[in-house]
Amino acid sequence: MDPYALIIAGGVGARFWPRSREHTPKQLLEIIGHGTMIQNTVSRLDPIIPHDRILIVTSSQQAGEVQRQLPEIPPENIIVEPFGRNTAPAIGLGAEILRKRVGETVMVVLPADHLVHDIVAFQETLNNAITVAVESRGFVTVGITPSRPETGYGYIQFNKTEQNRPYAAQHAYEVVTFAEKPNLETAERFLESGDFVWNSGMFIWRVSTILNGITDHLPELADELTRIEPHIDTDGFSQALESAYGEMRPISVDYGVMEKADHRFVLPADFGWNDLGSWDEVARIFPRDEQGNATDPNVYLKDSRNCHVSSANGRMIAAIGVEDLIIIDTNDAVLVCRKGQSQDVKEVVDFLRKKGLTQYL
Repeated sequence: MDPYALIIAGGVGARFWPRSREHTPKQLLEIIGHGTMIQNTVSRLDPIIPHDRILIVTSSQQAGEVQRQLPEIPPENIIVEPFGRNTAPAIGLGAEILRKRVGETVMVVLPADHLVHDIVAFQETLNNAITVAVESRGFVTVGITPSRPETGYGYIQFNKTEQNRPYAAQHAYEVVTFAEKPNLETAERFLESGDFVWNSGMFIWRVSTILNGITDHLPELADELTRIEPHIDTDGFSQALESAYGEMRPISVDYGVMEKADHRFVLPADFGWNDLGSWDEVARIFPRDEQGNATDPNVYLKDSRNCHVSSANGRMIAAIGVEDLIIIDTNDAVLVCRKGQSQDVKEVVDFLRKKGLTQYL
């Protein structure tokens, strides 16, 4: 069974303001290394899933740039949502399109904005997950072995004492439960237990498995997807999609399906993963000098430590006597944020939207 991929690329990356904007969000930026995040997401699938079997769900604001960055993806495989409705509708739409075009197949769902350092280990995990999804007809996800008591991620508990595991050769475990983002005390307890992994947001399943799961647990969404199905790959698709999306409620596939479904498996893995969910995450992995600073060449720091300073436009930045700051400079905006508070950058975007300052979004 030839695998297909669905890459979710519709987010606005609000926590990466001011570098991330509505037309060029985080997944379309080159943040670390060479290539944008979505380009790297596609390239690490190369030995497993060819370009003509990759679908990308994105927004109308981003579709043109997605196509420009990924000319190898067939235009008909770039699916434009009329507006965001979280992951369950996007995944359901992708599954419905695959069912109509291909029939039964296995579907790999990946966010477009994750960092992976060990590509070989990632590909090995993905191949194992595909095997489990095909043979078990279950819901399969990849969990990241935690390296710290992180409060910014959801967690998945697995049955580490399970006897006679059917997919032990693929390093898969039965899922016990999904846990929301915990407080620090709870995260420390998860880490000590040894049977929790970070929820990576990567899912692998047969098309029939996820569509049946949506029918069972999100019947209203299933009804709207059924309305769309006759119009797929016709001139009436965009209109049917907008009409159906107008009736859909936003909901994540984790909450809507995975937390309620049976027959769930997780593959704990460690391939240098990071979801780069905030500037703090970028600062955490950037090379630093002996004072703990990570800077561009055109930055001067004196008596300063543990700072991350970046200028996208080459403008000179100087800072004296500061600690634990994130400073991000762009052509029209500057962010100054204390480390540990970059999750709150989203509030800046909310403020700009409320004030009608759309030129900065």
